[in-house]
Amino acid sequence: MDVDELPPGAPGEVTGEPSDGTVDEGAARRYRAQVWGGAARSLWRPSVEGTVGGRLRALADWAEGAGLADAALDVYGDGLVEVLEERIAAELGMPAAVFFPTGTMAQQVALRCWAARTGNQVVALHPLAHPEVHEDGALVALSGLRTVHPTAAPRLPSAEEVRDHPEPFGTLMLELPLRDAGFVLPTWEELTATVGAAREREAAVHFDGARLWECPTHFGRPLAEIAGLADSVYVSFYKSLDGMSGAALAGPEELMAEARVWLHRYGGQVFQQYPTALAALRGLDTELPRLPAYVAHARVVAEALREALAGKDGPGWFRVHPEVPHTHQFQVWLPYPPDVLTAAALAQTERTGTCLFRRWFAPGPGGPPGVAVTEVTVASSGLEWTAEDVRTAVRDFLALVEG
Repeated sequence: MDVDELPPGAPGEVTGEPSDGTVDEGAARRYRAQVWGGAARSLWRPSVEGTVGGRLRALADWAEGAGLADAALDVYGDGLVEVLEERIAAELGMPAAVFFPTGTMAQQVALRCWAARTGNQVVALHPLAHPEVHEDGALVALSGLRTVHPTAAPRLPSAEEVRDHPEPFGTLMLELPLRDAGFVLPTWEELTATVGAAREREAAVHFDGARLWECPTHFGRPLAEIAGLADSVYVSFYKSLDGMSGAALAGPEELMAEARVWLHRYGGQVFQQYPTALAALRGLDTELPRLPAYVAHARVVAEALREALAGKDGPGWFRVHPEVPHTHQFQVWLPYPPDVLTAAALAQTERTGTCLFRRWFAPGPGGPPGVAVTEVTVASSGLEWTAEDVRTAVRDFLALVEG
């Protein structure tokens, strides 16, 4: 998940409300992060929580245990960065991979390379896909590409929608899972049919796989088989693997050779990146094997949430989406203003030491008024929660909302 909260600030009383009555949002964010980061119990602990010293010591301890503490420092992408690239290519079953400092850069490069190869600057993708919602129009501004939308429904496009789209396009980009629609995935049969429809149109297929690591449980297929449907795949190191930052682009060797040229042109050939590479390697070793357990327990948590919200003290209307999570992340919708729900979430942690929810948000443009949505993530700390723990926490939370 992309995290809104900042790391905890300096110790001390921080309310986020200056003496003139206005709200200092920066201070408020730091205070929320301080409270939620200090929770005794939480479904998830994002990588932005903690301290510099603690994070560096944990990384150094892992490097020592993994036999990497004495590895040479990298320079402009060699050393540990090369080790990471080889590991990613192997995990995804791709011929080669290139490390990038950000996923935005990696996908910019992938899509412009495919446009040059296909001779078509048009990219077909979902209007809720990351480049459309979170990148300030970078595809158009930096790469001169243009986007079209085979569907606006809150799901990935179907084979029929791809096949029947009236305008030619050179690349089909599929975000797996589609985060802003609720971390949703198609079925395996739907995915293969959609990819096949793009092939019929002689379009390249690129997967935005920022969270691809979580998909094998839903599809019932290994990572390499999923990635193998596409011509290229981007993966993130901090969204599911608890890394510091960074991403990789994987695909054919010729495409990756060209991607390295564009990496340099975009300013991504960073002098040294060994902490980021180490954190990514640690995530592959420690978090990747645990993701199936997180996905399985997310389904337990979602069911318990639904039971508690549907109870006699529930809000009357709510939505847990998807009802059975496709990954270890999902949405919860409630009929209250976002600031009311965020305040209740904060108060619950302050009073009980339990962090059930974090920030709540209004729906996007065109969304229904009077409701708010939050994203729930279940990771290692969440495995300790029983269904009854979740139901109890929901009841406590609703009492604060209504109080």
